[in-house]
Amino acid sequence: MRIFEAKFAGSSTRVATKPGRKLPEFAFIGRSNVGKSSLINMLCGNSKLAKTSSTPGKTKLINHFLINNSWYLVDLPGYGFAKISKKEREDLRKMINDYILGSEEMVLLFVLVDSRHDIQKIDLEFISGLGENGIPFAIIFTKGDKLGPNALKAQIEKDKAILLEQWEELPAMFTSSSETGAGKQEILDYIEQYI
Repeated sequence: MRIFEAKFAGSSTRVATKPGRKLPEFAFIGRSNVGKSSLINMLCGNSKLAKTSSTPGKTKLINHFLINNSWYLVDLPGYGFAKISKKEREDLRKMINDYILGSEEMVLLFVLVDSRHDIQKIDLEFISGLGENGIPFAIIFTKGDKLGPNALKAQIEKDKAILLEQWEELPAMFTSSSETGAGKQEILDYIEQYI
């Protein structure tokens, strides 16, 4: 698949107020500072689509982007929230859960994991919750250009081993780099299978 048009379609805080068109939704989520906005911009070929920031936790709303006039790419707030109050943290958690559990149009959730480090406890807990609720998901290892090829492969194998302690079967997995464009075509082709 090629993305030839990507436009902002609206922000919401709950499923009831998301854009009205009933189209397939592919959502992206990860810990704060995992490189989500950069990945979305790389996939869409538009460096200004999702707001990137050196300050983690900039996304505070659920943002819908209409892709090729046929599906939505959904940018969710990060979990493992940046420096915010307890109440804000709880509000974001509710917003994320409301969308993930309540959006009938969500086809798949991409969970982003930083390829430079061991998969973190907060990632494992979040993924475990997806399994408990039967939410279909795939994993994208971001920042794949930051390690050499052998170190990257070793780190991903280590993360897979950690996941296999909880899971009998692993979901689809991709490695990406918003710097080099690695993983772009594989991720878009995977989405295309569902449309």
